[in-house]
Amino acid sequence: MRIAIVGGGISGLSLAYALSEKGRGFDIKVFEAESRPGGKIYTEKVDGFVCEAGVNGFLDNKPSTLQLAAKINLAPMKSSDNARKRFIYTGGELREIPDSAVKFFMSNFLSLPGRLRMIGEYFIPRAMKDDETLESFAVRRVGREFYEKLLDPMASGVYAGDPTRMSIRSCFAKVYDLEQKYGGLIKGFIAAGKEAKKSGKKVEAGPGGTLTSFREGMYSLVEALRSLLGDRVQTDKAAKGIEKTSGGYMLHFKDESKCEADCVVLASPAHNSAEIVRDFDKTICDILTTIPYPPLSVVSLGFKRAKISRDINLFGYLIPGSEKRKILGTLFDSSIFDNRAPEGYVLLRNMVGGARAQDLALLEDEKLISTVRNELADIMGLRAEPDFVRVFRWEKAIPQYLLGHYRKLEALDEASAKHKRFYLAGNAYRGVAVNDCIANSIKLADEIAGLRL
Repeated sequence: MRIAIVGGGISGLSLAYALSEKGRGFDIKVFEAESRPGGKIYTEKVDGFVCEAGVNGFLDNKPSTLQLAAKINLAPMKSSDNARKRFIYTGGELREIPDSAVKFFMSNFLSLPGRLRMIGEYFIPRAMKDDETLESFAVRRVGREFYEKLLDPMASGVYAGDPTRMSIRSCFAKVYDLEQKYGGLIKGFIAAGKEAKKSGKKVEAGPGGTLTSFREGMYSLVEALRSLLGDRVQTDKAAKGIEKTSGGYMLHFKDESKCEADCVVLASPAHNSAEIVRDFDKTICDILTTIPYPPLSVVSLGFKRAKISRDINLFGYLIPGSEKRKILGTLFDSSIFDNRAPEGYVLLRNMVGGARAQDLALLEDEKLISTVRNELADIMGLRAEPDFVRVFRWEKAIPQYLLGHYRKLEALDEASAKHKRFYLAGNAYRGVAVNDCIANSIKLADEIAGLRL
């Protein structure tokens, strides 16, 4: 079977690799529009600094990425134990998030009314809603203060999104399911605790797991996959259209070349896939254009350790939207992974833009750097001149799962099913994390391998 995969990000590459493991029956080609594969995974090494332009790791509580890494002989690297402390900038100061439910309730991170409202979640009745925004769900179940100080910045940290528009069902499915299955979050955790006690597993209230990467950065995963796939991966090959043929499909590329295939997978961003199918299927095209990708910039700043007076053994901090700051947060990359900066230096990774501050992400480099430095001065008291600066700009960054996203998926599945051996893949649909992308690609590979022509 001739299989054409459009898009050489982690979804397309892991799909191609999974299919290649199935045997000799597949003629696989991966077409990547850019000069390098990897999509939003890219690591740049300059002057001893290891900078992640986009994705900075994956959690080790799901097996997909770890299993893939093991197959391709790539050793994972866990984040440092010295960087477990996470902070939220709230009320004009950095405040550490307590690391257990008991410590959280006993602390003054939330006001006493806020903590009591959080505990009162147990008595909030179930609302059988098919979907809800993150803001609506969180305020209804745990109160406005908990939402504003914790859940709002978490949404910005993961999706760079706007919680007033994000779908709880699609963005945080496990949380949504706790209410639907058990009647509430606390009730759900209690039930899960009982189940875990029987199995000997640990219950985690948050996303769980340890942030993990690779010694030379996340791009090591892309490089290893490309090396194994060899000339099956073609770069600088942008698809512009697709049409049906008597035996399958014909892909058309911007360089006027063509490729005939029995099976086509569009693993490109939704907006790119929409252009490809514009004359192929109007329904699919129209739905794909409703998945937004707000811009996001990453500003990496390196400082001599002596210039920073505060403790640097922390993961970083996020900032609630209510604080009206001009950055989403800062990660202490050189504390999270100990080889990310030269000896005696610190590397800070600052996120700017997202759904609620799109204009800031698109500032010229000089203004962007100045904005970040002013924020660091106010938030951390860090007024020193950086010794290293690198800016990474994504005009279309992370796909947003807005209210009703699951209905879009249902409609896409129905429309795609009309085209035999035609599939949509990637992080625009059922999970933006690396773990999700790889797991979904493995599942799709199994489905394709089960086809009989």
